[in-house]
Order: sequence, then C-alpha cells, then structure tokens
Amino acid sequence: MLADWGISIRRACKALKFDTSTYHYKSRRTGQAGLELRIKEICETRVRYGYRRVHVLLRREGWLINMKKTRRIYNELGLQLRNKHPKRRVKAKLREDRQEAVEPNDVWAMDFVHDQLATGKKLRILTIVDTHSRLCPATDPRFAYRGQDVVQTLEQVCGLIGYPKTIRVDNGSEFISRDLDLWAYANDVTLDFSRPGKPTDNGFIEAFNSKFRAECLNMHWFLTLADAREKMEDWRRHYNEDRPHSAIGYNVPIALHNHGGIPSPSP
Repeated sequence: MLADWGISIRRACKALKFDTSTYHYKSRRTGQAGLELRIKEICETRVRYGYRRVHVLLRREGWLINMKKTRRIYNELGLQLRNKHPKRRVKAKLREDRQEAVEPNDVWAMDFVHDQLATGKKLRILTIVDTHSRLCPATDPRFAYRGQDVVQTLEQVCGLIGYPKTIRVDNGSEFISRDLDLWAYANDVTLDFSRPGKPTDNGFIEAFNSKFRAECLNMHWFLTLADAREKMEDWRRHYNEDRPHSAIGYNVPIALHNHGGIPSPSP
C-alpha cells in the first residue's frame, strides 16, 4: 500500500484500522538457537529422555526456561518419543497391593536381563533396584548364573549398602535355589515371590529393566565380558547419580538413598 499508493505509514494504518505502534514494534525476545542446540545435544546422548528430563538438565545447567518452552522447542525439533501401547482387549485385574517401601533397603526387586556380545555369546545380567529410592545396587553380567552366583553378587552389594528386609523375585531357578534360600534365612531377608506367569507382580524391576535396555544395552556394542561390565557400571553410576527420575520428583536416586549424597559404591 505504501509503495503502490505513495501514502504515509500513519494514513495506511488509519485506513486499515491498524495501530502504528504495532507496525513499529521490534521483538526483544532473545534468539533460541543456542538453546535448541543444547537440547539437541542432550537428546543425542540420552536418546530415551523426554522433554521433562531434558528440562531438569537444562535447569541444572543454569538455563532460565520454563517447562512449556522446553516442551515447545522439543516438539518443534521433532524429538518426541514414540512408544507403542498395546490395545487392551480385556479388563485388567489387579492383585492385592503390597505395602509400599517407606525407607531405603526396605524392599528390593531383582530379575535377569538377557543380551549378547558382538561375537554372539549370550549374557545374563542380574539387575537389582531399591523400590523406595530407585537406587540400582548392581547390574552384574555373566555368561551363566546359578543360585550361588546370585548370592555372591548380593553379598558384595549388601556389604556396601546394607541388607534389605525384602527382595521381590520371580520363580526362576536361581531364585528358588537352596543357596539363595539359606542366604536369605541367615541374613533375615524375606524372599517375596511373584505369581507364576505374572511379571506385573514385580513391576518395579520390569520398569527398571526397560530403561536399562533402552538407555544402555541398545546403545552399546559389547566386545568382551569385561567391556560389558565397564559400560554397564558407567551407566549404573549415571542412573544413580545424574539421571533425573520422575517417580521421585526428578531427583537422583543416590540423594534419596544416601541423604549425604555419597556416590554410589561399586559392587
């Protein structure tokens, strides 16, 4: 209009009923290229982090940003996680709820995860998690596990952080063995077995194992057993000391388990 009719900005705005101050307004918002780059960097190294955990890490680093802006940029960059949720064809039936853990070392959960080396040799990994603090005392890979091997790993862990009152396990041969039963009796530990065919009875360890697989096992290529131990231990320390956990208010498990913030011990 200004070029075609040769009129002033004031007359053009008056004809269009448009405020001249809006026409002259210059945005004062700072650029967000640096913020976008940092969000991309976080998501490239922590590929299973959603925008909430990304937001926690940004705030730790001193970025003055609210959750809504983090989510908007996260979505604009196309970083959303896509999880497939199966359709439920029948009504879910829940078992009677157990008592919740009220302090660290009250209830642990324990299970096995399977993986393999680059050579194709199978691995079995014993995973343990504290259901109150979400601390992971051990992720111990071996080529084979027997009941006495489970006892050996538990002894190493309990010697550092103490014995639990209860351990929730399934009905695997290693967990119903005489060795584990005698160890539990000698140390006044209750073994709480899940119902056969009901993995949801031990949901805490199932949830932990899904994170362990997505963020560690699927991200690394293990050449040897020693290499697997080293990489799993690095991830375990990151999980305990750095990774924000939504179930405990995006805090870190070590802060809830050890009020002094003592680093997680190596098993």
